[in-house]
Amino acid sequence: MPLAITYTRAYAGMTSPLVTVETHISNGLPGLHIVGLAQTAVKESKERVRSALLNSQFKFPARRITINLAPAELPKSGSHYDLAIAIGILVASGQLQTTLLEQYEFAGELALSGSLRPVHGTLPFTLAATRADRAILLAKGSESCANLIEKATVYTATHVLEVLSHLDKSAPLTPIDPEQPHYHASCEGTLLETIRGHQHAKRALEIAVSGQHHLLMCGPPGAGKTLLANSIKSIVPPLTTAQAEDVAAITSLTSRGFEPQRWQHPPFRAPHHTASNIAMVGGSRPPTPGEISLAHHGVLFLDELTEFQRHVLDCLRQPLEARKITISRAGHQIEFPAHFQLIAAMNPCLCGQSEKNANECICTPAQIAQYQAKLSGPLRDRFDLQLFIPKISTQDLLNSSVTSDTSQTVKARVQQAQARQRHRQAKLNVDLSTAELTKYAPFDQRGQKLLTEGGQTFQLSGRSLQKMIRIARTIADLAGDERINYEHIAEAFSYKQAFQP
Repeated sequence: MPLAITYTRAYAGMTSPLVTVETHISNGLPGLHIVGLAQTAVKESKERVRSALLNSQFKFPARRITINLAPAELPKSGSHYDLAIAIGILVASGQLQTTLLEQYEFAGELALSGSLRPVHGTLPFTLAATRADRAILLAKGSESCANLIEKATVYTATHVLEVLSHLDKSAPLTPIDPEQPHYHASCEGTLLETIRGHQHAKRALEIAVSGQHHLLMCGPPGAGKTLLANSIKSIVPPLTTAQAEDVAAITSLTSRGFEPQRWQHPPFRAPHHTASNIAMVGGSRPPTPGEISLAHHGVLFLDELTEFQRHVLDCLRQPLEARKITISRAGHQIEFPAHFQLIAAMNPCLCGQSEKNANECICTPAQIAQYQAKLSGPLRDRFDLQLFIPKISTQDLLNSSVTSDTSQTVKARVQQAQARQRHRQAKLNVDLSTAELTKYAPFDQRGQKLLTEGGQTFQLSGRSLQKMIRIARTIADLAGDERINYEHIAEAFSYKQAFQP
């Protein structure tokens, strides 16, 4: 059989498109030629495959071998093509007789001895192979996350001879047992009950998490902005199975990989303010996910917001609306999901003191305006809730008699509110379109009058006015009300005072 076809996958974000490895052996000058937009690591596989087959006691055909990686216009990178190429050569040269190639996809790097080395990014491979109704055969050590996928059939091997024995049915491999992933609840982040004061801010956090609304906190240093943001981890509900698979697939594309104990835990990303725009949105060659994609279905926390470079912050504007990011590089165009909740904290001025404490602030009005202008108006407009965080007095800090709801209690309310949203509209309130707001967020004439007056007072844009309605819808869900009333809208407007003295 001079022609053999095997299957593998390409690195292209979470999609992992199918790559058909066509191997043809013909008469002509001996040589191995790989075509199909193969990059350096793929072209080098010819030497690894040659040595691996010879050291495994196979003959390397002294004929013209042409390997086509289809589709030809898709860039191919990585060393995981080795195994599929080696099997194709053996089948095309008649050294392996099998009829099972259509049922499998292969991913593994070959050592010169013929042993298999693990490769990264196998979780998206496994997801795609399972959806294509194929089993996947990996190098042992690559299955740490692949076995998290329900209904996936995964085989592992340590040597190419084990793979060949499985394909010719002389020594079939046993599929690994899928690991039944479980959500391991843990006390992550700061517990709300340990934070003194800030009752208004805690309420804002509860509303923000319930509807996944974006939140900006502004206040003097030491007021507790970072502490409050860190407490979000203790009140976010676990992810659904589909969301958990998406998060695991994205994380597996990084060098660190996915940690199975983090299954169903919403990601909480907090990049340093020196992060570049590539670190934030993703990039390099081939493109890899950035912080906004690694925060998919979770929280992206930007502390010291005005210390980030302005062009880095402005690159967030489009993903916040589109819920995805398309990265275009020479020869590459990859789309990553970016459905994240943005939480940010900043000081009100350069010296860091609050405008309410005029005796402590040494900044002039012009300096304050210049400092706050580091945050562009269009990006500021994308924050649903904007909250001023004042300093807590010493007396309140030392007063242990004042208690608040525990993180566990708030988390239960958040879960109930989100369940109402998904039951009513199959999505959270932050994703409601303009047409859906009319259907699912009705309010009376008194509420409409307040919206009109509040919009004029705060000079809200059309986008911001719709955000107010979404927030009011979430407040109503927390209260268990089907209809938005005057009190819900009034509370929503109370979270638009981040920069008010």
